[in-house]
Amino acid sequence: MSANIKEEARRLIDTLPDDSTWEDLMYRIYVRETIEAGLADGEAGRVTDVEDVRKEFGLPAVKVIWTDAAKGNPRT
Repeated sequence: MSANIKEEARRLIDTLPDDSTWEDLMYRIYVRETIEAGLADGEAGRVTDVEDVRKEFGLPAVKVIWTDAAKGNPRT
C-alpha cells in the first residue's frame, strides 16, 4: 500500500475527467486497491501457477506462443 494514502487519493482524483461520477471514483479506487493487493500477494509468494489451477478444475493446458512480446500479441 502507498505510504501516503491522501496524496495517492488526490493524484487519483486529479486523473478523473471533470464529468466523473462517484461510481467512476469508486471504480478507480477498487481497481487500484485490487492491483496493490495482487502485487503484495505476488511479493509474499501467495500465488498459484496457472497450470496448477487449470489441472485442479479439469481444464486443458493452453500453450501460448508470443509472436511479439513487446506488444503482447499472443498466438495460441
